[in-house]
Amino acid sequence: MEKSLPFHYPLQDYLFTWIGLFFSLLDIAMDIWTVVSLYRSEAYVFMGLMIFFLLGSSVLLQVFSWLWYSDSLDELETEVEKFAERHDLIKPLHFLQLGVYLRYAGVIEISTKRFLHQKDIFKESAYLNLDFKMLRLFETFAERTPQLILMMSLILQRGKLQLFTGLKFLTSAASIASSLAMYHNGIRICFDVKCWTATAVYLLWNFLLIFPRVAALALFCSVFPCHIVAHFLSLWMVLVFVAWRQKTDFMESSGWQWLFKATVGLIWYFSWFNISKSNTKLKHAIYCSFLLLDMMMLLGFWSWKVTEYAGCWTSLNPAVVIPTLLGLYIIGNLVMMMNYKWFYTSYKQKTDELSKKIKEGTFKKAMPLGYSIETETVDEVPGVLLRSKIMAADFCF
Repeated sequence: MEKSLPFHYPLQDYLFTWIGLFFSLLDIAMDIWTVVSLYRSEAYVFMGLMIFFLLGSSVLLQVFSWLWYSDSLDELETEVEKFAERHDLIKPLHFLQLGVYLRYAGVIEISTKRFLHQKDIFKESAYLNLDFKMLRLFETFAERTPQLILMMSLILQRGKLQLFTGLKFLTSAASIASSLAMYHNGIRICFDVKCWTATAVYLLWNFLLIFPRVAALALFCSVFPCHIVAHFLSLWMVLVFVAWRQKTDFMESSGWQWLFKATVGLIWYFSWFNISKSNTKLKHAIYCSFLLLDMMMLLGFWSWKVTEYAGCWTSLNPAVVIPTLLGLYIIGNLVMMMNYKWFYTSYKQKTDELSKKIKEGTFKKAMPLGYSIETETVDEVPGVLLRSKIMAADFCF
C-alpha cells in the first residue's frame, strides 16, 4: 500500500505559501512599474521586450493550466475551483490570463484548511499542488529569468544603477528563488521528507548555477544585443531536439507533448531540469560541460568587445569577471553533487518505487480523490495525477 500523505502541516510551510504569493504580486506590480518607467525613459526596445516576455509567458502558462484542468474537471478539490466550474468560469478565466491565479487561490485554500485543521483534508492535494508549482517553474524561466537578463543588460549599457531597474532586478531574483523553493518544497511534501536544510542547499546550488549563466548572457547581450537572439534560437532548437530524444510522456496528447518539450528546451537554456530516469548522471555531466563551454564562448566574445572600449568598462575587468563566474558555476555543480549524495537518499528510495510502479503500469492512470489504492486498477481511473508522479519520480538524477 502506498504511504499516505503527512497529516502535520507545519507553520513554515504555510508561511512559505503566503511568501510566494507576496513575491508574485510584488513582481506583477514591478512589471507594470518597469514598463511605464521604460516608456518614460524612451527605452522602447527594452519596453517591447519586457511586454513580449510578460505576454508570452502568460499565454504559455494559461495553455498548460487549461490542458491540465481539462484532464481533471471532475476531480476539483477546492471550493473556489468548484465555484468557477459550476459557473463555467474556468475557460473564460484562462482566456483572460487569470487561470494561474485561480490555481493560486486553490493552493491558498488548501494550505489554510490543512494548517487550521492539522489534517489532510484533501487526500491528494500535495500531488495536485505540484501542477501549480510546475507552472511557477515554467514562469520562472519563461518570464523572470529573461527579465533578469534584460535588467542586467540595461544596467550594463547605461553604466549606472537606476531605482526602477535595481528594484526590478531584486524582485525578479527573489521570485526565481521563491519559485524554486516552492517546487522543492512540493517534492518534499509528496515524499514526506522534511528537511529544510536540503531546501536551503537546493536554493544555494541553483543560485550558484543560474546566476553565472544569467550574468554571462547579460554581459554578452549588453555588447551584442542582436546576436543574443540568434544564440538563443540556435541553442534552443538543439535542446528541443535533445528533449524530443528523451521520449517523455508528461502530457496526455502527443501533440501537446511537443509544447512541453519546447518548454523544457527553454528551461535547459538556463538551468538543468531532469525529465528522464535513465543515464541521468551522464546526461547531466554532458549538459553541464556543454553549458560551461557555451558560457566560456559568451564571456570570451564579451571580453573581446569590451577590450576595445576599456575606458568605459573600468568597473568590469574581464580578468576578474570571467574566472569568478566560471568558478561559481563549477562550485555550484560540486554543491549539487554533494546535495544529492547527502540529502537525497530517502528521496532516491521513494522515487525508485514510483519509477518501478510507473514502468510496470501501476500508475499508468492516476488515482482520483478518495479512490482506494488497495483496489487499484490501471484502466478504471482517470489520468489526473500521472504527471505529478512522473515529476516526482524524475526529480533526482
